[in-house]
Amino acid sequence: MIVQFGGQTPLNLSQRLRAAGVPIIGTSPESIDLAEDRKRFGKLLEELQIPQPAGGTATSVDEALAVGERIGYPVLVRPSYVLGGRAMVIAYDAEAVARYMREAVEYSQERPVLVDHFLENAIEVDVDALCDSKDVLIAGIMQHIEEAGIHSGDSSCVLPAVGIREETLEVLRTYTRKLALALKVIGLVNLQFAIQRDAEDRDHVYVIEVNPRASRTVPYVSKATGIPLAKMAARLMTGRTLRELLPDQLASGNDLETGTHYYVKSPVFPWSKFAGVDTVLSPEMKSTGEVMGVAATFGEAFAKAQLSAGQVLPTVGTAFFSVNDHDKPAAIDLARRYVHLGFRIVATEGTANVLEKAGLAVERVFKVKEGRPNVVDLIKGDRIQLIINTPRGQDTFFDEKAIRRAAVLARVPTITTIAAAQAAAEGIAAMQLQHTTVYALQQLHAATVASA
Repeated sequence: MIVQFGGQTPLNLSQRLRAAGVPIIGTSPESIDLAEDRKRFGKLLEELQIPQPAGGTATSVDEALAVGERIGYPVLVRPSYVLGGRAMVIAYDAEAVARYMREAVEYSQERPVLVDHFLENAIEVDVDALCDSKDVLIAGIMQHIEEAGIHSGDSSCVLPAVGIREETLEVLRTYTRKLALALKVIGLVNLQFAIQRDAEDRDHVYVIEVNPRASRTVPYVSKATGIPLAKMAARLMTGRTLRELLPDQLASGNDLETGTHYYVKSPVFPWSKFAGVDTVLSPEMKSTGEVMGVAATFGEAFAKAQLSAGQVLPTVGTAFFSVNDHDKPAAIDLARRYVHLGFRIVATEGTANVLEKAGLAVERVFKVKEGRPNVVDLIKGDRIQLIINTPRGQDTFFDEKAIRRAAVLARVPTITTIAAAQAAAEGIAAMQLQHTTVYALQQLHAATVASA
C-alpha cells in the first residue's frame, strides 16, 4: 500500500495500517511519525542545526498561555495532524489563545495543540523533492506571492522563484537534502520554509513543517518541469533509484529545469457563492481549486493565472491604497509604479500622508468607520478598479471586512500583500501590451518527457 498520495489522512492511518499487517511501501510509518511528532521532529532539527520558529505544545489552556508568554506574540495556534490548515489561527494576544483552547479544538496528550511564534512579513517557500533514502533531487522551489501565514493552498506561487537570493536558495536546497535523508524518505517529500530578512539585510531561513508525502503542488511542478513526479515516486517505492530513473537531472545538482518560462499557480476561491463570507486569507485553507499561467515573463504568467482564476486585473482606472505602517515605505515605489501604468491613486489618511510627502498626487477617502463617502461607497459607485489593502494585526484583519465584502460583490480585485500588488503591477504591464502568447506543455517539455 502507498500512503503518500492521499493527503494527511493516510499518514494519520499509517501506524495502525502497519500494526494491522498491511505492507506499506515508500517512506516508513516510523519516519512519517518522526516528521509529524512535534517533540521528536524538533530534536531532529536541533541535531541537524536547522532553525525553526520558536514554539511548543500544549494540552491545556494554561500550557498554551505559558508557551505564548515564553515565545512572544503573535503566535500560530493549530492542532497536530490536520489537513488544509483546519482550525489554525493567528493569535495576537493571550485572550485569543485562551478562547481558541476553550472553544476551537479538541486536544489530548496524544494530539496536543501546537503553538509557534508567527513570523510576520516573511516570504514563504514550498519545496517538493524526490528521495530514494540515499540521493535527493529537488523538483522545485516555489516562492509564495502572499506572505507567510496564509495557507499554501491559498497562496499564488511562482516557479522558478523571482525574488530570492541565490545564496538563500542554496540554504533551502541544503536543508531540504539534510531533512529528506535524515527522515529516510523514499518517494516524495514537501517542505515549507519561511525567509525573514533582518534590519541588516540578511536572510534567515526557518523550517515551518515537513510533509513526508505528495503535496498539492506536485501536479503543478510536474507540468512546469515535464517530469511526472508521482510516477517517479511510485517507482522509487518499488525499489528503483534516482540514479537509474533521472541520472542527468541528479548529476546537475540543481533543481529540475523549467526552461526559460515562468509558471504561476493561483488559487480559485468560492467567494461569490457564499454571501457574507469574509475574503481575508488566513492559515486555514479556503480555496476550492487551482489554475496555472505560463509565460516567458513573470508578469504575463501572473496575469494569465489571475484571469483563469476569475480575477481580471484592470489595465486602467483607479487604485485604492490602504497599507499598514510596516508597508508604507514600500507603498511609495508601488504607488509610483501604478501611476506610471496610468492609474489614479485613492488612499486613506495615513497612507495618503506618506504618498503625498513623496510627491504623489492622491485623492483622500475616509475609512469605513470615519464617515461618508468612504471607500465602500466608492467601490459601490464603481469608482475603484483595484484594491491594495494590507491588514496587519487583529484589529485590521477583522475591522476591514466591509471593504473586502464590498469588493467581492462589485467584482473588484483585492490584493492584501505588497508582494502580490507588485506581481499584479507586472501582470498589468504585460496586459497593457495586448500581446499574449499561448504555449503547449508538450512542446515546452517534449525532450524532457521523452527521457522520463
